[in-house]
Amino acid sequence: MIYTEDLTRAFRSSEMETLALNKVNIQIEEGEFVAVMGPSGCGKSTLLNILGLLDRPNAGIYRFNDKEVHALSEKQATHFIRGTIGFIFQSFILMDELNVSENIALPLNYLKMKASERKARVKEVMHRLKISHRAEHYPQQLSGGQQQRVAIARAVVASPSIILADEPTGNLDSKNGFEVMNLLSDLNAEGATIVMVTHSERDAGFATRTIQMLDGKVLSGGNILENRKVI
Repeated sequence: MIYTEDLTRAFRSSEMETLALNKVNIQIEEGEFVAVMGPSGCGKSTLLNILGLLDRPNAGIYRFNDKEVHALSEKQATHFIRGTIGFIFQSFILMDELNVSENIALPLNYLKMKASERKARVKEVMHRLKISHRAEHYPQQLSGGQQQRVAIARAVVASPSIILADEPTGNLDSKNGFEVMNLLSDLNAEGATIVMVTHSERDAGFATRTIQMLDGKVLSGGNILENRKVI
């Protein structure tokens, strides 16, 4: 599903250059639940942003389902993301002026889908995540755990190929964090591919594989064949 080769990302200013990713090689297969770990500043979030086409590398190859996507234009990337990639952010990023059902429906508004199907999908995913009773509530009326459930529902409502989660329990207490991780684990058991950035050893324990990063490099868990022939 995901393949990167020598993925490199540098951030430059007038005074210095920071190498966020240094020739990163990873493979992620369909149906995996992969945790990406490492200290702050090691490149975890940069990697996730590139995998989600929110950023692009300076060099290297990124293939998604055998399609080279690292050089897509902004318009092409936006089109590719729709219905393919679902995002879960630490800060929820819900629209305060929209209620729960309207927030969840946002990804469907960009797809050519009948209103009746959109409504049915939102209703189904709310029931699945046990937030149907909050359908008409607004984000400010919800607890942190409930807001993250809404964010997860929004991420999965379009049935994406992969879910990218950036510290999904970072703003939650331990009880709500545990519930969110159980939800992600259930989604993975149902077939969802998940890549999650986390500092939490507990959260990483829900994953089937852990990629360890340091100073922009993959230390272990990348699952790249060690004996590749160099041509």
